[in-house]
Amino acid sequence: MRFRQVHLDFHTSEAIPGIGKDFSKQQFQTMLIKGHVDSITIFSKCHHGWAYHPSEANEQHPELNFDLLGAMIEAAHEIGVKTPVYLSAGLDEKLTRQHPEWLIRNIDGHTVWVDGFMKPGYHEFCMNSPYLDVLLDQIKEVVTRYDADGIFLDIVGVRTCYCHYCVNEIRSQNKDPRDPSVMSELWERTYANYTAKVKEVIHEIKPGLGIFHNGGHIRRGRRDMALMNTHLELESLPTGGWGYDHFPLSARYAQTLGMDFLGMTGKFHTSWGEFGGYKHPNALRYETSLSIANGARCSIGDQLHPNGLMDEATYALIGAAYKEVADKEQWCTNVQNIADVALLSLEAVGAHATSNQSDFTGLSDAGAVRMLLEGKILFDVIDLEVDFNSYKVIILPDDVLLASELESRLNSYLADGGKLLATGKSGLRQSRDAFGIDLGVKWIGENKFRPDYFKPGFALTSLLNASFIMYGQGQRIELDGGTELGRREDPYFNRDAFTFCSHQHTPTSHNDGGPGMVESDNGIYIAWNIFEDYATKGSLVHKEIVLHALNRLLSTRKTLETNLPAQGIVTLQQQPHENRYINHLLYATPVKRGNGVEVIEDIVPLSNVKVALKIPGAVQDVYLAPQLTKLAFEQNDGVLHYTVPQLECHQMVVIE
Repeated sequence: MRFRQVHLDFHTSEAIPGIGKDFSKQQFQTMLIKGHVDSITIFSKCHHGWAYHPSEANEQHPELNFDLLGAMIEAAHEIGVKTPVYLSAGLDEKLTRQHPEWLIRNIDGHTVWVDGFMKPGYHEFCMNSPYLDVLLDQIKEVVTRYDADGIFLDIVGVRTCYCHYCVNEIRSQNKDPRDPSVMSELWERTYANYTAKVKEVIHEIKPGLGIFHNGGHIRRGRRDMALMNTHLELESLPTGGWGYDHFPLSARYAQTLGMDFLGMTGKFHTSWGEFGGYKHPNALRYETSLSIANGARCSIGDQLHPNGLMDEATYALIGAAYKEVADKEQWCTNVQNIADVALLSLEAVGAHATSNQSDFTGLSDAGAVRMLLEGKILFDVIDLEVDFNSYKVIILPDDVLLASELESRLNSYLADGGKLLATGKSGLRQSRDAFGIDLGVKWIGENKFRPDYFKPGFALTSLLNASFIMYGQGQRIELDGGTELGRREDPYFNRDAFTFCSHQHTPTSHNDGGPGMVESDNGIYIAWNIFEDYATKGSLVHKEIVLHALNRLLSTRKTLETNLPAQGIVTLQQQPHENRYINHLLYATPVKRGNGVEVIEDIVPLSNVKVALKIPGAVQDVYLAPQLTKLAFEQNDGVLHYTVPQLECHQMVVIE
């Protein structure tokens, strides 16, 4: 996979005249060179349904009078730029008007995306309808006629559908379409059949050609779906609804799958479909650096004007980021992430559904990742298929209820010396009657008071000890072989019409409500949904509690220490074939602009960033990349120490 990709959106209405009239081979090439682009995804078919080339399987856009796809491929290949080809798979508004019976319907019979035909927008097709054969013919035509470097299929996934094709298929099997489990099996089969047929069509013509099916999110815990692709593209536009929490969470999972993947952001101020919107160049510098620091290649979303002219301001913007990426690529290939800690994702265990963009992250997963990043803990995000013994500590965040197989695996992990950090209901059996792992506590039930308070029995880093408010749901426990690290304090009463105090919640009664944080030989248990609490409230004390627990569990086994501030990000990647480690350091601060949009504008340089690494083997050389500036270092008792004189956005340190 190439490192410096552009995803060039081109959804153009038939009501716009002169499609592609200003396209120029020379101008197209000049912009790609200006942007330091080495791969660009270009369009065969858009959401409106039109082809941008002569077609028998589809219809060429009525306002286009030449082969735009062919012209772009020729121009890009001439300067060594690859050209994956995009087809809108799930949406085809032209065909919607001709075959509304092929559309996805919800359980009430309404279409999805747009409810009704008089509203502007798109309608999604069911892959269990005859539409699939139409789409396969369109794909076959492109792969046969054009020198495509891959196929990108958009707006697809396991879909809920009650169209008459789906309902009739279930009824023909003498099953009840009102049974959600029966329908879910059908929807899974429908998607698997679609991906299998697409692969068959493409690889019969061009064996091994790259294929990616985009649903806007790579579902954690669905390796079967990930493997339906040849590689992964993590669509994650921070200003487009995904936010800055999503990509680190998604990338830290993707790198455990052993597949090539890229991080897809956008040049837009907001999201797809925005004409005339531009990020600050520093934002793209940071986002592309974040991709390579997490083992990913880069993709930046752009949108071509209907006239076919590439926007110079956009490619100057992209070029500012991609020039830096080009200089760094040799230290970012064939890397493996180094992780002390694994976060067992709630999405991966089925405790958090991700049906739409608003919940792609999940509060508990997002809160945990924020703490780990801010605390400079090296981590992976994992599902149930990884080797638990690869990690020193596994985090069970807030709501990991144990099925028998998971209970057995965790107990084996603990028997081999592993440690757990469990919070909230995590560790309880699915029957919710007792803990399935020995955390040194006995479960009594949910605490009836919410919110309540925590009084640590240890010193915090930033705050004096006090009774700290805990907004998340708490569990009432008692000691069963463990050691109390802090206690619960209940309020006088819950807030009610007849019992309330002050403006928000009732103060602590200072009465002992039992243990709130307990340590045992197997790890540490915190009796609240503390990660969800941090995602919604961002309270400093919640992070300090968790980091105290992790630092205690890791102790002398912790790989990395640094004085990088909270908003900084640190990763450690290994290049085994080069016999070296790459320490990535990043620093930028997203700020809120407008209605909830996070942007990065100013990059504030940091001086004298100290790093201590516990790595095996004698270190021969430490230097900055790509500058090749040598750093002074010391290695004592297996711990490597060095100081980075200045960090401006992103700095790589190479340890040979």
